[in-house]
Amino acid sequence: MLTTTLRLLVIALVATAIPALAIEHATEGTISKVDKAAKTIAVKTADGAEEVFKFTGKTAMHAGKGAKTGAVDSYLAGKEGTHVVVHYTGEGADKTAVAVDDFGKDTVKVSKGTVTGVDKAGHTVTVKAEDGSEQTYRVAKDAAVDSEHGVVKGTEYAAKKGEKVSVHYTEEAGEKIAHFIKHP
Repeated sequence: MLTTTLRLLVIALVATAIPALAIEHATEGTISKVDKAAKTIAVKTADGAEEVFKFTGKTAMHAGKGAKTGAVDSYLAGKEGTHVVVHYTGEGADKTAVAVDDFGKDTVKVSKGTVTGVDKAGHTVTVKAEDGSEQTYRVAKDAAVDSEHGVVKGTEYAAKKGEKVSVHYTEEAGEKIAHFIKHP
């Protein structure tokens, strides 16, 4: 039987050995600067703010159907103006990119509004835009949905009627594909 002191020591060792789980968030915008020396990416968001993210050798770069790890600085060099979604941990000046999704230049559109319909089986969400029009978006299986609880995949997204959202989408063959959904 362990003594109280030994039990406390074991609990303290276990607590320090388990790292804190970081909540992953995401933001969308255009690359405004890549600083290879500082290992940072600056992203200008739709509201005009500029956010800076550190990147590491473990940061994944997703483009098209491929993914690379540790190639962020060389891949994004010279790609200012490219639309990206940055998945990150941390906050304020201490944000670290976990992954960067590249959507190319002039491809992503943004619509803000209120969820009016959800088809879980069809993976679609209908949003009434600020101008009163309703649009239905197919939620891509690899879409990022950023909520107050962190990022979830598009396949796990459970939209609720009445929620305010901004939908970042592309158009493919006449269909609107949501790649990033943010809850303001």
